[in-house]
Amino acid sequence: MTQSVKFIVGNWKMNGLAADLDQAEALKTALDQQPAPHRVALCPPATLIAQMAWRLRGGAVEIGGQDCHVAVSGAYTGSISAAMLKDAGAGMVILGHSERRQGLGETDADVAAKAQAAVAAGLEPIVCVGETLEQREAGRAVEVVSGQVRASLPDALAGEGFAVAYEPVWAIGTGLTPTLEQIAEVHAAVRAALVERLGEGGRTVPILYGGSVKPSNAAEILAVADVGGALVGGASLKAEDFLGIIRAA
Repeated sequence: MTQSVKFIVGNWKMNGLAADLDQAEALKTALDQQPAPHRVALCPPATLIAQMAWRLRGGAVEIGGQDCHVAVSGAYTGSISAAMLKDAGAGMVILGHSERRQGLGETDADVAAKAQAAVAAGLEPIVCVGETLEQREAGRAVEVVSGQVRASLPDALAGEGFAVAYEPVWAIGTGLTPTLEQIAEVHAAVRAALVERLGEGGRTVPILYGGSVKPSNAAEILAVADVGGALVGGASLKAEDFLGIIRAA
């Protein structure tokens, strides 16, 4: 299944100061002048969410966070709850990104708990899954990713709006990308795992691809069956680059 309306999400990661909101506003202006038939979102650092929401008000660009705590509030110094993200102007949140799974030891159970908290706060989760290079070379990519899908999605997601993002860990920020056949194989496995986990509702969940998506390769990746959009890192920091991906969709 190739979805005609794509979901293109920019993940700024730990990049961006107030001055960089000019790039977000340039994106809004371009899409106001020439609308795209796709959903477009930016997920800046939490420090910029409220400012970005104000600068982009009334436009087509949605805004999200990059992580949330499982608790609504409490003695968790330095953490941000889903309710706080919502209050700041976010409508979605990225969860379980490999940089958190690999670097901070987040488990599937942690991600599922965060997704449940996000839904309870009225946020749309974007749940990330992906294999390491070692797992890929051992022929375990489909097994690993399917397992992550099944274990990272709480029951609370049934009937709710959410997305899954497949990001092979070895392709993130490296300039490397899987072959189109490899992307198709894993996206088909993710779709099967979604249907297994959620029933027929799993057939319409957007599955985004992430991992060195650029204007030069976006069109061919987004044309692959069951690729419902893209989760874009570095190329989302500049309006011109991100627009190139959006226009290629």
